[in-house]
Amino acid sequence: MQTTFRSHYCNDVTRALEGNTVKVAGWVSTIRDHGGITFIDLRDQTGIVQVVVEDDSKLVHVTRESVISVTGKVTYRGEGNENPKLATGEIEIVADSVDLLGPVTQPLPFEVDESKKIREDVRTKYRYLDLRNPAVFNNILLRSRINSWMRNKMESMGFVEIATPILTADSPEGARAFLVPARQHPGKFYALPQAPQMFKQLLMVGGFDRYFQIAPCFRDEDARADRAAGEFYQLDMEMSFATQEDMFELGEIVYYELFKTFGKKEVSPAPFRRIPFRESMERYGTDKPDLRNPLEVVNVTEVFANTGFNAFKNSTVKAIAVHDIAGKPRSFYDGLTDKMIEAGSKGLAWIKVEANNEFNSPIAKFLTDEEKANLIAKTNAREGTSIFMLAGKPEPTTKLSGILRNLLGDELNLCDPNKFEFCWITDFPMFELDDENQIQFCHNPFNKPNMSCEHLTKENALSLSANQFDLVCNGVELVSGAERNHDAATMLKLMEIVGLSEKDCIEKFGALYNAFQYGAPPHAGMALGIDRSIMLILDEPNVREVIAFPLNKSAYDPLMNAPSTVSEKQLRELSIKIDIKKN
Repeated sequence: MQTTFRSHYCNDVTRALEGNTVKVAGWVSTIRDHGGITFIDLRDQTGIVQVVVEDDSKLVHVTRESVISVTGKVTYRGEGNENPKLATGEIEIVADSVDLLGPVTQPLPFEVDESKKIREDVRTKYRYLDLRNPAVFNNILLRSRINSWMRNKMESMGFVEIATPILTADSPEGARAFLVPARQHPGKFYALPQAPQMFKQLLMVGGFDRYFQIAPCFRDEDARADRAAGEFYQLDMEMSFATQEDMFELGEIVYYELFKTFGKKEVSPAPFRRIPFRESMERYGTDKPDLRNPLEVVNVTEVFANTGFNAFKNSTVKAIAVHDIAGKPRSFYDGLTDKMIEAGSKGLAWIKVEANNEFNSPIAKFLTDEEKANLIAKTNAREGTSIFMLAGKPEPTTKLSGILRNLLGDELNLCDPNKFEFCWITDFPMFELDDENQIQFCHNPFNKPNMSCEHLTKENALSLSANQFDLVCNGVELVSGAERNHDAATMLKLMEIVGLSEKDCIEKFGALYNAFQYGAPPHAGMALGIDRSIMLILDEPNVREVIAFPLNKSAYDPLMNAPSTVSEKQLRELSIKIDIKKN
């Protein structure tokens, strides 16, 4: 599409236009003065084209990153002068005129092409410059293409896109919510949605068979490498008259095709492997295992049931055996120990198995011959195997074993970097104990338990699983979903187990509770974390690299100076008084 300032985008100027006069516009990426003749690499959204300026007077005040419009003739560079790195590398534009549209009047805070090496706070403050770096810019372009692909894919499968409210009621869904004061209702607050959970279920009750949305979600959580602070986006979907099995079938179509279309790695074929939650915790020490890593955790507690070794006495003991690493130096084992202590472990026991099953280890003298033999049998160890062990209380030891497994996978390069390995984690617990030893929902309170309503009791709550699942890829949780509960009586019983009365249920979840009493279809749904998925597809180490305007890891935006203070007048209008207590 032609505009006043251009007839062609930069990448569209090819040898097919040789001899034609064109008009291009963009940013000056580089300027090279060759003694009276100046070469400019002009950059726009599509790419770069070389411009030749034979009269320096046309370049007054033109510097790197200036915005210019150039009119000139397309000329073949000549054999041997082509640039194979550019789509426009066969030609150049000999400028007849150069119009300066946007001068640079301040020193650049960093070189645009080097922005990813700059401190995050500086990159975020000057994000508009950071975005000009093709390595950053192309991430955002790919995100746009992926969003478009997802919409087309969902619509082709009969799903209808429906927007759900941003201002809604606060409800306990596992994370701290962002609250918005309601001016017209003094003392009351809206909440930004942690997810469109209740709304999408209400759409099913409303008769919409298949819903989807690229939904913004807001949670007041600390940032991590795979979690943005404040907000994130998900491909949200819900389907009536569907079960968990239907969700698996749908996911193995959509997610496989997504990663196959946009990724550059081998994608594990459908059906994806299914692993129950408790098995995943036992074998991998985590509910998001990286299946590219062949190592497994072995529970060797029984081996040391009667041990005299104080570090293992009356403890859960988890082991990971790694074969054929006999040549590793002592510093390797000491380094692993230091990293596990940083992760919260009291230490790391390790054993090198040598010829004739002899143990080379600082703890060898504390173990009996029977314990040594049983440990070798339990871990399938052999000469050249190293056995790493952690001991302590069951839950933290299990989690630490997962950290150790990941650490060994990284240190020994066990994970194939050219694969996307998917798996479903199933049968999550419905309930868990909180820090005060009280029963609470493990994940979503609206999922269907694997037990009928009449058999639900507080006594069997902790053994109860739900028709809930996650989809994990390369150790990253990408999808969470479930077969939903659609029965009001079951909903009430589940709430009673966590100490909520019918009155509480109506107050907190009244819309859904009431809707279930007017004919609710069975339904199921799930949501794909878009930010995380694109991070994996692009092989970026941090989710903020795929978000146009992210908050930094401290949930602060140096670009817009957010969050910021507001005036006393605004606070009075909202019936709010600030009382900041110093620690």
